[in-house]
Amino acid sequence: MAEPIDPPPAGFASLGLSDALVAAVTALGYEEPTPIQREAIPVLLSGRDVLGQAETGTGKTAAFALPMLQRVSEEPAARGQTLGLVLVPTRELAMQVAEAVHKYAKKLGSRVVPVYGGASMDQQIRALRHGAEVVVATPGRALDHIRRKTLALEGLRFLVLDEADEMLDMGFAEELEAILEATPSERQTALFSATLPSRIVAIAEKHLRNPVRVTLGRAKTSPGKLPRVRQVAYVVSRAHKAAALARVLDMESPASAIVFCRTRLEVETLVESLNAHGYRAEALHGGLVQRQRDRVMTAFRATKVDLLVATDVAARGLDIEHLSHVFNYDVPSTPEAYVHRIGRTGRVGRAGVAITLAEPREHRLLRFIEGFTKQKIDVATVPTVAELRARRLDLTKASLREQLLGGGLDEVRVVVESLAEEFDVLDIAAAGVKLAHAATVDGGGDQGSEREIPSAIPFERPRPAGHRDRFPSRGGGPPFRPSRRPGGEPVTRIHVSAGRQAGVRPGDLVGAITGEAGIGSREIGAIEIADRFSLVEVPERLANAIVSALRASTIKGKRVAVRREKEGP
Repeated sequence: MAEPIDPPPAGFASLGLSDALVAAVTALGYEEPTPIQREAIPVLLSGRDVLGQAETGTGKTAAFALPMLQRVSEEPAARGQTLGLVLVPTRELAMQVAEAVHKYAKKLGSRVVPVYGGASMDQQIRALRHGAEVVVATPGRALDHIRRKTLALEGLRFLVLDEADEMLDMGFAEELEAILEATPSERQTALFSATLPSRIVAIAEKHLRNPVRVTLGRAKTSPGKLPRVRQVAYVVSRAHKAAALARVLDMESPASAIVFCRTRLEVETLVESLNAHGYRAEALHGGLVQRQRDRVMTAFRATKVDLLVATDVAARGLDIEHLSHVFNYDVPSTPEAYVHRIGRTGRVGRAGVAITLAEPREHRLLRFIEGFTKQKIDVATVPTVAELRARRLDLTKASLREQLLGGGLDEVRVVVESLAEEFDVLDIAAAGVKLAHAATVDGGGDQGSEREIPSAIPFERPRPAGHRDRFPSRGGGPPFRPSRRPGGEPVTRIHVSAGRQAGVRPGDLVGAITGEAGIGSREIGAIEIADRFSLVEVPERLANAIVSALRASTIKGKRVAVRREKEGP
């Protein structure tokens, strides 16, 4: 979906845009330009280069797209020539920006073509040969087309580098340099970046001509819309971060959230722990191929996934609406990174929540971030057992209230009437509430998760009675071999000829199955890993498809033998 553009003061006509473009943005519902649009559009229309510092959500897409479209519409291009090129860090952002530019260009007739990796090269070549005044591309795929001579830049008039700092962080420095060298020196250039470190300034000094510098923060929303993001930090030792995160997740109950981690290994480990104990979490990191990224994002946007656990680089360029929470599993390395992370929530006037887990030694970094942002970060204590139990009781109460309002209790009313002959009605109701509450915490006993932090606390999440951990302990005793799930669905187990000696972990198997077979991680049951093989419980109806998919792929970079587990005696 295209980046949202907040409407601003005084109309777009006052900025010098053509009637056709003013009509286009008016038809889209934009009434007034945002601060960055008000600053950048007149400068770009005058022909000057721009070096802009602006966050996602400030309306910068229109700030560069509208002047670019006006310029490329002034002179017709030779067939097959591109007049405007927008470079962005990710496939997702390429699609979003291309969609927005296409909407603005409707009344001009300019063709817009997105070009990115993971899509058909032949199809993109045909689209470019058919003619594209504007191309929105990721650096790697753009350079591929330049070298194939399917992207002609000899007549380029307008170049945009969007999210430039992210493109450099993702390792596109050489590609950007090669593309910039392939463009005409007389082109007009706009460079936008959330931060302006020295390497961005160096690119600007080398490739921009006396640029006008525009520096703006996030767009302000109207009074009363409460754009503030509630910022909270919990100081907790590294050994207890996972348990602390579980507590906070239970207390917050986010509608949709991103958990940021520093490393790919941390992402995978955390996803395994979260999924093993009832959360619907998916990983997003640089080790995923585009097909896997697409599957994860589709599931997240369709609310089939509660938590997206991601590295900074992998999450860049994503525009996710209605994100209620952002969790920093570690304090970001720079204040700019912190601002960029938490800027993903609290958009368009909605309230947002940003929660950071900081180690005791990182307390100083929190104060540094506060000084940089001029905003208070409340330091709180991790929710106590009593608070967690109270929260769970609140959830039980809400569920019971919903059931009472929904009616349909006649079938069980006879039980209450029968017991009322022997017990007080309030006692009967209290017993019913206790049973219902116990069912949400897997039996209601004194679970390990309810020991006080900083004790070593395993994850524990309220979940339906009968729930079984997907990654059971590897201790003694016979292996768990169910023939059916609690709901009655038949299951079987897949035998994979790689185990601990090959470095296989549960996350490797989950990732391979979800990525290659295209099924959700919730379909996968218990996983047992032995020294030389692994066993994965899957629904019977999906077993053949999973076996076929895994046979055609690799695990830990190697081909493995995959079959259904042989039945025991």
